[in-house]
Amino acid sequence: MNHTLILPILLPLITGAGQLLLYRLPFGVQRRVGIASTLGLVMLGVWGLAMAGSGEHYLYHAGDWPAPFGIVLVLDRLSAIMLALTAVLGFCCLLYASSGTDKRGPHFHALFQFQLAGLNGAFLTGDLFNLFVFFEILLIASYALLLHGGGRARSRAGLHYVVINLAGSALFLIALGTLYGLTGTLNMADLALRVAEAPAEDAPLLAAASLILLVVFGIKAAILPLLFWLPRAYSASSAPVAALFAIMTKVGVYAILRVFLLVFALGEAPVNATAWRWLWPLALLTLALGGVGVLGSNSLRTLTAYLVILSVGTLLATISFVTPATLGAALFYLIHSTGMTAVFFLLADLLGRQRETGYDRFSAIGPIGHRWLLGSLFFIAGIAMVGLPPFGGFVSKAWILQASAQEPRGLWLWWVLLGAALLTLIAVSRTGSSWFWRPGDMARPYPLERGPLALVTGMVGLNGLLAAFGEPVMGYLELTALQLLDPQAYIAAVLPEAGAATREVAP
Repeated sequence: MNHTLILPILLPLITGAGQLLLYRLPFGVQRRVGIASTLGLVMLGVWGLAMAGSGEHYLYHAGDWPAPFGIVLVLDRLSAIMLALTAVLGFCCLLYASSGTDKRGPHFHALFQFQLAGLNGAFLTGDLFNLFVFFEILLIASYALLLHGGGRARSRAGLHYVVINLAGSALFLIALGTLYGLTGTLNMADLALRVAEAPAEDAPLLAAASLILLVVFGIKAAILPLLFWLPRAYSASSAPVAALFAIMTKVGVYAILRVFLLVFALGEAPVNATAWRWLWPLALLTLALGGVGVLGSNSLRTLTAYLVILSVGTLLATISFVTPATLGAALFYLIHSTGMTAVFFLLADLLGRQRETGYDRFSAIGPIGHRWLLGSLFFIAGIAMVGLPPFGGFVSKAWILQASAQEPRGLWLWWVLLGAALLTLIAVSRTGSSWFWRPGDMARPYPLERGPLALVTGMVGLNGLLAAFGEPVMGYLELTALQLLDPQAYIAAVLPEAGAATREVAP
């Protein structure tokens, strides 16, 4: 058993606890410890990608208790991708926060580490109850991070955020209780077998539990009509926190993929069929609303929050086709959209610091410091965000359109996705022209910190590298999609004896 597999959870947990205990140490020490821990997570993410690239499932049995009786962590290609993406994003956000944002409230670095521990645990766990536990860890940390720095707007947004997520947690427990009462297990692999073998009289309750889970994960992912908390919460939080929150909605998307392609995917009449039927129209409506919200936003942070919603709609609409090509395209878009929405949250802060009035609001037009430098950066980031070549957004959307063209419902996705892209292009162009084209330079511009500027520029460059190395990335993601659509392989890894029997009878 490879103990390295538990380090993505233990490292940030121990670091966060240590930062709480050693809170009196100089602030620079806390920064260096946090950055070192997050850099370690980046290295573990790279290790995970290399390990999972073999196509095997790697397991860690906590306390050496075998599944389904003990806690099991499972590393496959999908969880490795999410671990690496979270680590890189967290490292960039923590570096940006270390330029001064982290000093605006207490315990920022400890909370940041707990947030990463919850995210990593959610991506690694092989048990539904432990998924709930890690959801609560990341949500509790996110409550405090959202309020970091204080203020009426953050308190109001935080209240809505807490209430909706508490309701989601209560529904999650109801679904878990129903599934445990019907099957006697919550280990995902074992649960998949028992759901497939459940008697016909249990089918309505299993379908109800699956739909409750869809609602719970829909709250996390911010799918219509469960998304109205997101624009206010994300636009009110500090820039590095909002940028880290770009991965939060993807936790809901990950949970939908993991649970509905594993737990409810087996049997002559898979339980997930009802969920897919609901997911398709809701995802299209979410995508359309995101496009309208982007066009109607009154600030760059709000615009970016609606870009998060737009990305969720695009992902779930593409996923709902449930084919290897569409799943691979959706995963490529997930990587692109997470990185670029984080860039826009940080860029909104950079630009806001250089404006005399209005911070990032569109209604306030006036001189801006370092206009040509920041304008050029905004122009390049806008091209990447909209999905124009030569960046990752163009590759991902082209792949989505190509993959969905083979499906009967693909034309609907074409119209809505291209329409939302046009609205995004209009909104970003309007912002750039009003901020950088009309006003002149400030007579005495504010100092421009080179560290945050270089970091945001580097993050945009990473998106360009994603397109430049698109072919090997596509190959990895296609194999990830095939692995997701083979739940028997997951079951065979976690429960070797039961999995082998399942493979023998599988068509």
